[in-house]
Amino acid sequence: MKNIVFAEHLTFPDSVQDHETFRRWVTADDFPEKARVSFLDGDLWVDLPMERVAHNFCKKAITNVLSNLNAEEDRGLDFSDGMLLTNVDANLSTQPEFMFVASETLESGRVTLLHGDDSLEIIGSPDMTLEVVSPTSVEKDTVTLRRLYWEAGVKEYLLADCRENHFSFDILRRGPAKFVPTRKSQGWIKSVVFGLEFKLTRATTKRGVSKFTLEAR
Repeated sequence: MKNIVFAEHLTFPDSVQDHETFRRWVTADDFPEKARVSFLDGDLWVDLPMERVAHNFCKKAITNVLSNLNAEEDRGLDFSDGMLLTNVDANLSTQPEFMFVASETLESGRVTLLHGDDSLEIIGSPDMTLEVVSPTSVEKDTVTLRRLYWEAGVKEYLLADCRENHFSFDILRRGPAKFVPTRKSQGWIKSVVFGLEFKLTRATTKRGVSKFTLEAR
C-alpha cells in the first residue's frame, strides 16, 4: 500500500492490504452503501458523496442522453454512478460516473458479471467511462484515472469539467501508449464507441444555475 487519499473520514480495516483484500472489503455485505472508495494502483481514495449543483446537472445531461441512446438501440449495457468497475491488470477498482459495455464486449468475455443481477463488480474492460471533474477530483480524473482507464483497456474516456471558468468536454480515445483527445469541429466530437458526434453546451438560466445540454447527431 502506498498512500491513503481521502476527502472525508472513513476507517479502513487492517485487513485491506492490496487490491484483492480491497475487493473483498468493498463487496462485503456490511460495507457502507453510500461510501465511494476506489483502489487506484495501490492508493485508496475516498470521494465526497455530495455534489455541487453544476456537477449534478452536467452529469445528468450527459448520462441521460447516453442511456437513452442505448435503450433505443439496445447496444449493450450501461451503468450509472455507483457501480464498481474492477480491472485486475490495471490494479483498479473505482466507480465511474457512467460506463457503457457493448454487446460484443460482453460476448467476447472482455467484461464479466460474475453473479448476474447480484453482481457488485463489472470486471474487465468497458467500452466507455465518464468522469465529471469536481474541485476535489481534478488530479484523480485528469491524471490518475486517465492513465488507469487506458491501462484497463477502456476504448473511450469521456471527461467533462463543468466547474465555473473551467467548462470543457472531451472524448479521449486510445493511442499507442495513452489516451489522446479527439479533434473537435465547432464543438462537435466524434465517438467511435457510439458512432455519433456529441456536443455539450452550457447556459445560465434565470434561476441563476446552469443548464447543460448534450446534443447528438
